[in-house]
Amino acid sequence: MLNSAKITRLFDFPYYQLDKYPQPHCLVHKTDEKWVSTSTEEYIEEINKVSSSLLKLGIKKGDKIAVIVSQNSPRWHMLDIGILQIGAINVPLYPTFSEKDYAYILNHSDSVFCFVSDDELYQKVTKVKDQTQLQKVFSFENLDTAYDWDFFVNIGIQTDFSSEINSLKNSIQSEDLATIIYTSGTTGTPKGVMLSHKNIVDNIFAVSKRIDLHDNKKRVISYLPICHIFERASAYYCQGMGFEIHFAESIDKIGDNLKEIQPHYMAVVPRLLEKVFDKIVDKGSNLSGIKKSLFYWSLNLGERYKPYKENGWWYEFQLGIARKLVFKKWREALGNHLHFMVAGSAPTQARLIKVFTAAGIPILEGYGMTETSPAVSVSDMRNNGFKIGTVGRIIEGVDVKIAEDGEILVKGSLVMQGYYKNEALTQQTIQNGYLHTGDIGTIDDDGFLKITDRKKEIFKTSGGKYIAPAVLESELKKSRFIEQVMVIGEGQKMPAALIQIAPDFVKEWANRHNHTIENISTDENLIARIQKEVDYYNRKFGKWEQIKRFEITPDVWTIEDGHLTPTLKMKRKIILEKYQNLHKKIYNPQ
Repeated sequence: MLNSAKITRLFDFPYYQLDKYPQPHCLVHKTDEKWVSTSTEEYIEEINKVSSSLLKLGIKKGDKIAVIVSQNSPRWHMLDIGILQIGAINVPLYPTFSEKDYAYILNHSDSVFCFVSDDELYQKVTKVKDQTQLQKVFSFENLDTAYDWDFFVNIGIQTDFSSEINSLKNSIQSEDLATIIYTSGTTGTPKGVMLSHKNIVDNIFAVSKRIDLHDNKKRVISYLPICHIFERASAYYCQGMGFEIHFAESIDKIGDNLKEIQPHYMAVVPRLLEKVFDKIVDKGSNLSGIKKSLFYWSLNLGERYKPYKENGWWYEFQLGIARKLVFKKWREALGNHLHFMVAGSAPTQARLIKVFTAAGIPILEGYGMTETSPAVSVSDMRNNGFKIGTVGRIIEGVDVKIAEDGEILVKGSLVMQGYYKNEALTQQTIQNGYLHTGDIGTIDDDGFLKITDRKKEIFKTSGGKYIAPAVLESELKKSRFIEQVMVIGEGQKMPAALIQIAPDFVKEWANRHNHTIENISTDENLIARIQKEVDYYNRKFGKWEQIKRFEITPDVWTIEDGHLTPTLKMKRKIILEKYQNLHKKIYNPQ
């Protein structure tokens, strides 16, 4: 277990591991088709090389250093701790930001150095360097240049900085600023969230009490964007626990990597779970005879799952059979060692939580945001702390109350220091010590928090009826035909939807019906089939909130094209701008 007396700053986590659980496989990554391990001792050695080089380059306490990586790797963590232990500030940025965003954020954050993972990002940042205060850009790659990783770590090798590093470490207080995280945001200009060591450390300790992992003989897989606080906090926790952190080669190879690494725990975002589930169902639908019947029987069983044997002995007996005959293969596909997955970043469909938990891979949903370091609540299978449809109970040391308009207000050491260079927005967001989250929710009699919608996303039709789009979208996305959907209709007479189809499934459906689709947006057969799906899910809602019309978008929604944030949440404003023609077609048909 973690010792709060010995860990008060973020850079204490790896040193705690060195003292308590020195690992031969502390950080593990793949290179030239082989898994290569960095031991705890080697990790600490590289951290101190990083700090030495930064000091040689003139970095002082409080200086800002930007880091942009397209793939998680040991070098990110070496750099992160090397920055933090000398009192500098890590400013992690998403690799999917535009050059314009980089110019704005690098300048706004006062970053003096920038580290990138590859040459593509190096070229991108170099183009805007003159618009910023950057003195130098370095790459994680070994390129035999005056800006590659080997060159950088050797800058300070001739000078002994150990006493200066120790002095700086001792001078850093837990309340000191550790990082500025620029939220990708679903609307507007990125905001710089200031988090202290204490913000994140306290949060990790509170969350760790909800995570039922104890001994240090555990493997985890790192693949979510490390610049996002969800993955980053998870990595600090794993370092303190002495777990082996294995880095996925890429999101495309996650399936193969899971089988190779066989992790005991992983953090997930709902969109990934949806994709995994869709692939499983696709495979099941291609079975035949008794195997297909057994698959759908098990799936139906999973969708009726209730925790703590609430369904009774007969259900549990059947579930035992399903786990042995069908769900066993699901677990094998995910490495066969997962104790559970923790889901965050966006709401997870209750159906997915039921089915995966029934399969023996519990999904523990949590709630939080960058501004809360990140977790406010987390589910826990122990002590009746797991209730489907909620995001668990509030973690220790956090005060949550629901405002009159339903907004969730949060108070505690997890709340950010504020927005960098934006005192007005900070005061607007934090009032009387309470962070106004912008999320709408309730707390039930058993203390479970339930998120119902985003305050800013709820809209009113011209008839005065309120529409909560997230609820509708969650239902519609259960359809195998629909990959993404955005409900629209603010100020209009009715709610409608922009739909991005699931391309692989629609292609398979068309092939089965010997149908050729020339244009997905106008194909009458496809539109009629999607209408059936919409009609089916509409039945769960009142007449005023049912989707009356929809349009199919001509392309796939991606991070690169700006439809989605790096954590796969919709950028509603941008999507609406991109499809103004479809919006007009729905509400102003000629």
